Amino acid sequence: MAGGRRSVEEHARHVATLLSPLLIRGTEPVPLLEALGRVLAEDVVAPIDLPTFRNSQMDGYAVDTASLTAAPATLPVRAVLAAGDGVVAHVPGTATKIMTGAPLPTGADAVVPVEDTVPVEDTVPVEDTVPVEDTVPVEDTAAEGRGLRVTVCTLPEPGAYVRERGSDIHRGRTLLPAGTVVAARHVAALAAVGLTHVSVRTRPRVAVISTGSELVPGGSVLAPGKIHDSNGPALAASAAANGALVVSVDRSGDDAEVFAAKLARAASVAEVVFTSGGVSKGDFEVVKDVLGPRGAEFVSVAMQPGGPQGTALVDSVPVLTFPGNPVSALVSFEVFARPVLRAAAGLPAVEPETRPLSTGLSSVPGKRQFLRARRDGGAVVAIPGAGSHLIAAMATADVLLDIPADTSDLEPGELVKVLPL
Repeated sequence: MAGGRRSVEEHARHVATLLSPLLIRGTEPVPLLEALGRVLAEDVVAPIDLPTFRNSQMDGYAVDTASLTAAPATLPVRAVLAAGDGVVAHVPGTATKIMTGAPLPTGADAVVPVEDTVPVEDTVPVEDTVPVEDTVPVEDTAAEGRGLRVTVCTLPEPGAYVRERGSDIHRGRTLLPAGTVVAARHVAALAAVGLTHVSVRTRPRVAVISTGSELVPGGSVLAPGKIHDSNGPALAASAAANGALVVSVDRSGDDAEVFAAKLARAASVAEVVFTSGGVSKGDFEVVKDVLGPRGAEFVSVAMQPGGPQGTALVDSVPVLTFPGNPVSALVSFEVFARPVLRAAAGLPAVEPETRPLSTGLSSVPGKRQFLRARRDGGAVVAIPGAGSHLIAAMATADVLLDIPADTSDLEPGELVKVLPL
């Protein structure tokens, strides 16, 4: 078991090297709804045109502009078309009442919105609709001896309120490029072209073990000296939020044999294991006790919170051992694990921001500080309380202030780097 002191940068490089096998990913097909948040492994090409046929953009009347030379003009209405109806033939000098999304009659080239028309009811009969190839008949509006006419109040331009076939995307064009992180809007486009599955990058498989005999699951009655386990759920949620597939979440007391068995099971199903607790200098450090003899490396990183860190290999599976204090565990994940997990999943890196401090603060010299803070307009304000047990205070943060190790005092308005959570 090697020891020593490292800078944050040195330990981050060490972790990145240890986890580098995670970056080699395969692909898998998944249903559309399961693709949310996943990364496309290849370009998705549109298998059909969108729209697949010429249709109306508005509720109104389909006309041909060549025979409509003056306005207002009163035209006989030959048919009524709803979305989902088939295509009918247009007769020059007439109109077809048409709903949004309905196919444009063959021979019509514009739609007059209903608000630019005035319907006229009378008893003038109209001729039957004229079918053409690939069209379907519709009922004549002159049924029962009644005719329907409409006065068109404006002259439309050719193509007015007509959605042309392929005007959204043509068949064979790239709909979504490889590397796209699938969001709801992408699911809409994929579904619109009739796809049910897409190929995505596989997610790195993560297992989590929180340690400590004081831990009990949520919902338990707290006996004296016991606390609810927050590290297990928090690390699992953090991993899942950053592109991982969490395959196991377990909890272990301070018994070395029990922890060793749980660790072996976790390593058998995961590509990386995160542990919390058991890495400090007390008498019941089960992670150190089990992993130390197996060549684990435990170091003190010049950071606060999160100084005690460790790494190991169990059956060739990398293990990152984080401190047990809840804030320390979460900060450790954000600084060391999150960048590698996101890269493995194909997700974009979380870039730091630069913001002015709302109020001044002091920092412990010699250690790089990651202080809980929240955005305040264009600035950032530190959240009071430095204890690494203050998990409720952590919940109010949306960034970490990244204060260099050689900085001790910061004035209001001074620019600082912040790491979004």
